Amino acid sequence: MLTLNGFALSNYYNKVKLALLEKGIPFEEAYVGTQNTDPAVLACSPLGKIPFLSTGQGGLCESQVILEYLEDVYPQPPLLPPDAYAAAKVRELVTFLDWHLEMAARQLYPSAFFGAPPLSESNSARIRREVEHRIAGFQRLAKFAPYVAGDMFTMADCAAFADLPVVGLATKAIYGEDLLVAAGVDYKPYVKFIGERASAQKVVADRKAAQSRGVA
Repeated sequence: MLTLNGFALSNYYNKVKLALLEKGIPFEEAYVGTQNTDPAVLACSPLGKIPFLSTGQGGLCESQVILEYLEDVYPQPPLLPPDAYAAAKVRELVTFLDWHLEMAARQLYPSAFFGAPPLSESNSARIRREVEHRIAGFQRLAKFAPYVAGDMFTMADCAAFADLPVVGLATKAIYGEDLLVAAGVDYKPYVKFIGERASAQKVVADRKAAQSRGVA
């Protein structure tokens, strides 16, 4: 059986977990914290990052690599459209969400969520410009029709459902306003819409339980 390693407060962990649940794949979960130097962990995730997936053939790290593996091995129900171009557009959107928008906002997380000292005025302003620039790019790609990539639930929704609320919370904590909403990205009805799925409800419930236990 597959084992998803990491913890339920991680948006990238929840991205993978949502995909596993959507596909109905049996899996187990194992808590692994960040900056883990256990040789067994490093054999699966060379930088000690989470999440990583334990399979019968070995470990896999990087959330999008894991989703692509799941799509290959468990093609039904699909999380990519059958048309090659449409599938590429989904992958493009996932890349933009994870590596552009979320990574820009991630610079805020230590101060927003983990008690780090406030950002300097210059750093705060620089990061805000980066985040706003990438929000504008995201707006050009996202459809919300009703899913983030169009009329089908895809792996882009696994990323968006996990990433967008964190970006919104972090920017509100630092700047006093949710920069997604301020830019006209009305993502909250979308998150509520996806949140009606049983898979998403499970992800959210487990995340809240981890928060109440202080798991990080």
